[in-house]
This record gives sequence, C-alpha cells and structure tokens, in this order.
Amino acid sequence: MIAKNLLKPVIFCALITAASCKDSAKETTTSKSENLLLQAWTGPYDGVPAFDKMNVTDIKEAMEIGMEISLKDTEAIANNPAAPTFENTIAEMERSGAELDRVFKYYGIFSSNMSSPEFREIQGKLAPKLSDYRSKISQNEPLFQRLKAVYEASQITPLEADQQRVVELVYKGFEMNGANLDPEKKKRYAEINKALSSLYNDFSNHVLHDEENYVTYLNKDQLDGLSDGFIKSAAKIASDKGQDGKYAITNTRSSMDPFLTYSTERELRKQVWTNYYARGDNNDDNDNKEIIAEILKLRKERVGLMGYENYAAWRLQDRMAKTPENAIALMDAVWPAAIARVAEEVADMQALANSNGDNIAIEPWDYRFYAEKVRKQKYDLDSDEVKQYLQLDKLTEALFYTAGRLFNYKFTPVEPGSVPVFHEDVNVWEVTDKTTGAHIGLWYLDPFAREGKRSGAWATTYRSHTTFDGKTNVLASNNSNFVKAAPGEAVLVSWDDATTFFHEFGHALHFFSSNVKYPTLNGGVRDYTEFQSQLLERWLSTDEVINQFLVHNKTGEPIPASLVAKIKKASSFNQGFGTTEYLASAIMDMKLHLANPTNIDIATFERETLAEMKMPKELPMRHRTPHFSHVFSGEGYATAYYGYMWADVLTSDAAEAFKEAPGGFYDENVANKLVKYLFAPRNSMDPAEAFRQFRGRDAKIEALLRDRGFPVPKK
Repeated sequence: MIAKNLLKPVIFCALITAASCKDSAKETTTSKSENLLLQAWTGPYDGVPAFDKMNVTDIKEAMEIGMEISLKDTEAIANNPAAPTFENTIAEMERSGAELDRVFKYYGIFSSNMSSPEFREIQGKLAPKLSDYRSKISQNEPLFQRLKAVYEASQITPLEADQQRVVELVYKGFEMNGANLDPEKKKRYAEINKALSSLYNDFSNHVLHDEENYVTYLNKDQLDGLSDGFIKSAAKIASDKGQDGKYAITNTRSSMDPFLTYSTERELRKQVWTNYYARGDNNDDNDNKEIIAEILKLRKERVGLMGYENYAAWRLQDRMAKTPENAIALMDAVWPAAIARVAEEVADMQALANSNGDNIAIEPWDYRFYAEKVRKQKYDLDSDEVKQYLQLDKLTEALFYTAGRLFNYKFTPVEPGSVPVFHEDVNVWEVTDKTTGAHIGLWYLDPFAREGKRSGAWATTYRSHTTFDGKTNVLASNNSNFVKAAPGEAVLVSWDDATTFFHEFGHALHFFSSNVKYPTLNGGVRDYTEFQSQLLERWLSTDEVINQFLVHNKTGEPIPASLVAKIKKASSFNQGFGTTEYLASAIMDMKLHLANPTNIDIATFERETLAEMKMPKELPMRHRTPHFSHVFSGEGYATAYYGYMWADVLTSDAAEAFKEAPGGFYDENVANKLVKYLFAPRNSMDPAEAFRQFRGRDAKIEALLRDRGFPVPKK
C-alpha cells in the first residue's frame, strides 16, 4: 500500500465502503476472475494463501489485472467530488488494493523462496510496468491535493493520535517521492524510477546466478577437518546435483562459513572464499559494477530533482538518525575500537600459526580457521562441540518458550495438509494467547537452503494485524538457509546461525504483537525495526533456554555447565571481526551515496575507500559492493545499512534494563513494558519516544561498547 512505502508496490481500491469495493473489483474483472492469484483467500484461519495451487504462469496476468483495477480505483479516490476528509481520502487508501496485495504475496514467494529462470524472465518484464504503475499513483496530482488538504487541516485541528500519525506518514511518503514536483520534473522522476527498477532486477539476478553456478566439489581426500554431519550433508547436495561420490560446497554463507572455519585445505579455503566474495564481480555477463555505477547516478539525479544534495540526505530525513552526519558519527565512534581489536585478533592468530610451523601470513581465507584455533586455545572452546547441542528442532522449541514467557503466546503445530504450503520443507504453527486461547495467527517456517531460494534469512508477513475494518489475524513467515542434514541426522547449526534464528523470530513477534488500527502503522523506521529482533537474540544465551533446549544430538544429555561457562566467557571473542566486517559495509554504503557518481569506477572506489579507512587486509566487508543486495537490489537499506548498528545501541541499552531487573531477562514488569512500548505500537508512535517510555531516557552508546568488550571512553 502506498501508505506503507511509496517505493514498494502501491495499491488502491477507491470506493467508499469495503463491501462496495469488493463488488466493484469483481465487476471490473468478471472475464478474468479465474486467475487464482487474484482470488480472496479461503479455508481455515480466516483464509490462507493457496500456496499449493499457485503457478508461475499466472503471475504476469494477475499482476497486470491487479494494477489495472488499482489505477481505476485510484482515479475514483482522486476525483471524488466531496470535500477531502480523513474518511473519504486516507481511510479509503488504507482499505484499498486487496487484489493486488494478494498477488504480491505469491510474487514474493516466487521471487525469494521458489525462483526459477521462467519467473526471472517474467520478473524482468514486470519491473518497468510496476515502476510505471507506482509513478502513476505517486504523481497523481488530484490525489495528492486531496491528501495535502487533509494534512494541512490536521495541522490546524489535529485528528486522533493514530489518524494523525497515518496522515503525516502518508503525506511525507508522497512528498519524499516527488509529489510536489512540476510536471516536467515528475516526468523525469518517473523515467528514473523505471530505469532503476530494471537495474535492481538485473542486480539480483546476477547475484543469484553466481550463488547457483559457483559450486566447489571435493573429493574424499579433501575433507580433513570437516565434521561428519557437514560431510554427509555435502555429499547429499552433490548427489542431488548429479555428482555422486563428490562433496558440494555451495556458494552461500551457510555452506561457506563452516568450511572456512574447519577445513585444513588452505587452497580450497581460498577457492571457496574467492567464489563467495566475488559474487557479482567476475567481469562477465553477470558482473554488477557498471549496474551499481548507473544506480548511484540515477539515485543522485532523482533526489536532486527535489533539491537534495545527495541520496543519503533524502533517505535519512525520516529515520532515527535524521542526517548522514549523525549516522557517520555513530560508526566513527565504534570503528577505531573495532579495527584495533582486529589487530589483536590477527596477532593472536599469527602467533598460533607460527608456533605450529605453518609458515604463512594470515589471509582472509585463514581468518575463520585460525580464529577457531585461538578460541580453543584461549577458552578451550570448540565451536563444533557447541554445535552438537544446537539442534534446529530444539531451537525452534526455544523460540516458542521465549515467546510464551515474554508475550504469553502458545505455538501449536498445524496438522500437515490442513494449511497449504509452497514447499514440503515448510511447516506451520497456530499462535494463540496462552491465557485466553484467543487465536492470533499462523507462523510459517521455511528453514532450508535450496536452488532458487535467495540466500540469508528474513521474515515477512502474508497478512498483518489491523482493527480497521474488523480485526485481522496475522500470517507471518520466517525463512532461513540452513543446510539440510542427511536423512536420519539432526540439523545442527552454529551459535551464530542460532542467534540469527532468534533474530528473525524477533521480527515475527513484532508482527504478531501489533495492536494498531490502520495498515500504514504496521510499517516501520528502518534503523528502529531491527532493534526488536536484535534484542530477542539475547534470550538464546539465557540460562532458561540453555538448560532446557541445548541437548546433545546423539546422547540427549544437556549441555555441560562447564561448556556453558566457556561460551559466556568467550562471548566477546572475535568481536573485532564481526564488528569490522559489518561496519565496513555500512560505511561503504554511506560513502558511495555521498560521493559524486560521475565517472565513478566501483572497483577503484571500493579499494581506495577501504584504504582510507585503514581496513584490515585480513578480512573483507561482510557484503562487498558487487553483491550488496541490501543496497542495490532495491532501496530498503540504501544508506540505511548503518541501521543495524543504530539498532544495536538501543538493543544493548534495553538489554541492560533486563539485566538490572529482579527477574532478569524474564522479569514480568520489564517484559510487559517491552511488549507495550517496543513491540505492540509498531509505527504508531515516534520510535525515540517509544524507547524513552520503555527505558525512562534516551539510549546511550556505552552499553554497546561494554557488550563488545571495547573500551568505554571516560567522560
């Protein structure tokens, strides 16, 4: 919906009541209404997506019909002869677009979870059409004038708090996307958006191509150092790819990371490392450097039409940071301590390598391998030993336990087959209130990596909570890329992957806990919405979770207290690596968008910028520029990747509120405030004010520095 984000697909249905809206849509599409993807959801739980019946051949027609309906409805809102009011303008925008909204749920599955060459071809054809569609709405002058009239009236006579928030968010969204431009500039604005939409699509497809096509196959004599579980999984993946007797290391983080940590084959580590960090940077038809240069030029030109000096200034105006300078100041405050810690970590690793007689200088493909050896030496902590206690099924139970203690939620498995899913790996749970039994929604989990699924981990919703036209339940989804175990084996994950699992579940809890009335208020401020999920990571290391859910995958024995003590003692280990690889990407994102993009050479800019930053040569950015999908496959994180660090300041400070409470991380009073102020309001109140309501003050950076074991400056 346009009220959520103009840069996402925007949809409207214009008639005055929900009932008449539905009737109009049916009448408009009588001859084409058989397309499944446009249909209202039926079945249990107030209707669910027909994932089991969706077909990629239906997507193009459904999208085109949906856009056609929406544009006609937009005109009805814009040309309503009645004087503009909240109800006949803003409220109608809020309840609009059910058909196209439903199509986008299927489109998202095809794009992220079940991509194929056939879909990518369709996606490429739709990208410019979607851009045109968005521009026709965001540049609809009569519509904007009605919105502006409601906004200006609300500045004189404020509406109810939630209505006022919606009006201001929607108006700001239109304004930021060129609604005040003259006709000539609007035309150019639309042309730029259309060009960018195709570039974003090409960028994503290039990265996915390199992830799917760069696979390292090992022989049996090249497995030294790897765990039995990893070897069995690699054999299964190779067999599925037609390489029986081989062992496949795929070009994804979930496969690359453990290989680099444990393999003793240094040349193979280099090959796997190079494949992963060269995605989009192989000087071939799937190279992204020229695409990035063009994206930067077009973004700068577009915001220049509205009078902004650079893209970052435009983007950050409605974020918590407000300005690029504020975001940079935070990163600059942490960067020196991070790279200083890297120097210490490298010195430890080099000393260990020397003592082993390895006769090498630490290179990026060595960092994880020797860091693990140092971890064992310093803390007597073996990551693979820890992994034996991190079973995916048990971690899922731990998520449910945490949600029950903090949010009073109960998760009950849904009988297989009763709710449609798009792949056999997907499981579904019903979410209810533990006390009242009231239904809240469904939670879908798609945990495993596979061909056609984008890398990483993410959360999304198929339906969000509102009470606008009657209360709606929530359909939320978590998606991961764990490597599927061999048949009969438990799925074991690293501590970092377990942390990410909790992180993404934090997003789902944010969805489930919503108490907002209007759909727009389910949106969020990017450098704030990561905060809730980062905070939930802290519950993985609580005694209650560790003692109940971390059990050995073979013996069932609980994790020994001595091993837990080692984990906690080593909690700030390797923080130089983790902080530096992330911050380098965040700083690069900002510097790219502050630079003059005229004649920019991306490879040179990346290399020279890292040199100016004194980036340690022993590790790369987490996301090198040619595969930085957060920033160049769309605009959600562009000049906003710093937001994870901003959110981490809030996270560390909020975590200390629990540490200081009598009941620790399960303190009932603090948990109630957590839900009331930090989760349930979503975007219905200013994020800074929400944090102050929870903490009693603004967040301070000192807690973050303490968490990472960095020195805290004396005041």
